Amino acid sequence: MPPAFARNPVLARTGSYPFQRLSDARTVVAARPDAPRLLDFGTGEPREPTPAFIREALVAAVQEETVSAYPLAAGLPELRRAVADWIARRFGVAVHADRHVLPTLGSKELVFSLPQVLVDREGGRDLVGVPQPAYPVYERGARYAGADVLDLPLVEERGFLPDLDAIPAEAWARLALLWTNYPNNPTAAVADRGWYREAAAACREHGVVLASDEAYSELWFRGEAPDSALQIGESGDELTGVLVVNTLSKRSSMPGYRSGFVAGDADLIAALRRFRPSVGVAPQRFVQHAAVAAWGDEDHVAAVREVYREKLRVLQPGLDALGLQTAGGDASFFRWLRLPADWAAARWAAAALDDAGTAQLVALLTDGDAADRGSAAFAACLLHAGVVAAPGAFFGPAGEGYVRMALVPTLEDCRAAAERLAALAAA
Repeated sequence: MPPAFARNPVLARTGSYPFQRLSDARTVVAARPDAPRLLDFGTGEPREPTPAFIREALVAAVQEETVSAYPLAAGLPELRRAVADWIARRFGVAVHADRHVLPTLGSKELVFSLPQVLVDREGGRDLVGVPQPAYPVYERGARYAGADVLDLPLVEERGFLPDLDAIPAEAWARLALLWTNYPNNPTAAVADRGWYREAAAACREHGVVLASDEAYSELWFRGEAPDSALQIGESGDELTGVLVVNTLSKRSSMPGYRSGFVAGDADLIAALRRFRPSVGVAPQRFVQHAAVAAWGDEDHVAAVREVYREKLRVLQPGLDALGLQTAGGDASFFRWLRLPADWAAARWAAAALDDAGTAQLVALLTDGDAADRGSAAFAACLLHAGVVAAPGAFFGPAGEGYVRMALVPTLEDCRAAAERLAALAAA
């Protein structure tokens, strides 16, 4: 018997990452002899081409850097200035490039690591507020930092905003960090600057950091451009207790570049500067040069917004045919879809559920609970037909009864998916 080496117990408690389970299920379907061509709306990974001028900036930076140097945790001064300039143009807020801005390795690493900087178990600040439903990394980052998690239900009747007044006094006393995420993943809802001001004021009253993940701020299907938590004031000096995270992954179709930023409270940015050299998560210098180019241009962002809008236009008839109702908002590139009450009785779903292969997919998606007949079973039935969607339960118990579709396939595949969904409904 091999020795029983130690493991962090959080690893077992959190289980496998939901989207890895979805990837495993896709692999099973793709390996079948009669496998349909997969149309993948599961993971929110943009597949639009990265604009040529950004790629050219990266190549030029590689060629100019004949001696490769470690990137500094503070990032390149020109990147911090580019981000500060973008914030001023986009949100009308004046932030200081050196005191209020810090480049990050995309947004996910900051989301995961921020609790390690803020949670103080000895001081009794051992609780992190997490939306429900939500992107899984908020909870996982809190757990690995040794914190407990306070679920903050997103109330559909309130536009998928949490009711901060419902947080009990004893929870406020323990909170170190409260996460908010708008445009929201998975619901696509938005928050306005008035709500951000109220949330920031409540957090300041109780000595809690408000962290706003705004990775989808530049994508919306209809209406006005989403607001930002940065807009609670007119300058970075008014951002006490507030941090905002953003990324180029969605805005500029650059997920593989891993480039984003965190901006806000100068003291919190200084704390992150002290922490980050220990973990080595600064983007490569040549990536930072490409990011300077990306933050400086809006034309490519406007163009990609129109692409996502066209994708929704061609996909919508298929969603309607299958009875999937939009339950969320009109921002991001997601559709948050409520399952029909009697979906399992539909002929196409009943046939899929009778197939032994679907039970295997359900087991994969639920990490072993093959008895599930909720959102994971619905997603397994769709996957059986070659359409990949994320079960709502991936985003926590409040996501049950929904699926999320990310409009990241090509326009042609969105059209093909609409036809396939309509054919299922007519079967």
